[in-house]
Amino acid sequence: MSYNAYIMGRSLTLRTSDDLLRRLERRAHQVRVPKSALAGRYLEEGLTMDSFPGIVFRDGPAGRRAGLVGGPDVWEVIQALHAEDGDVQATAAMLGIRPGLVDAARAYYETNAAVTDSWIESNATLMEEAGQPGPRPA
Repeated sequence: MSYNAYIMGRSLTLRTSDDLLRRLERRAHQVRVPKSALAGRYLEEGLTMDSFPGIVFRDGPAGRRAGLVGGPDVWEVIQALHAEDGDVQATAAMLGIRPGLVDAARAYYETNAAVTDSWIESNATLMEEAGQPGPRPA
């Protein structure tokens, strides 16, 4: 799932308040994204968060990505889980989070492996370029 490609396959008409539409337009202008694409992203992320409790989406210098509520990004948890050979308890202890959050990241990963692996690979590449070894995706 890429948030850089704003291609919509089908249309949806929504009725909303003037205030909500103004807020959407203001935010779309701030992030330089068409309002329909931004609304689509919010719908997709909202449905994903409903499907995977504990998962949120956040912006950062490298882009928008999935993370855990009050915790690290999903890719960081999965990278650690791979390093711990799938041991949820060891991963939770290493990251200082509850095992249930590791399970939430793993559940999200099962459906979104490609995008998560891309984040892991990008981080590994950046670490190598900085001269610091980092784990490679499993």
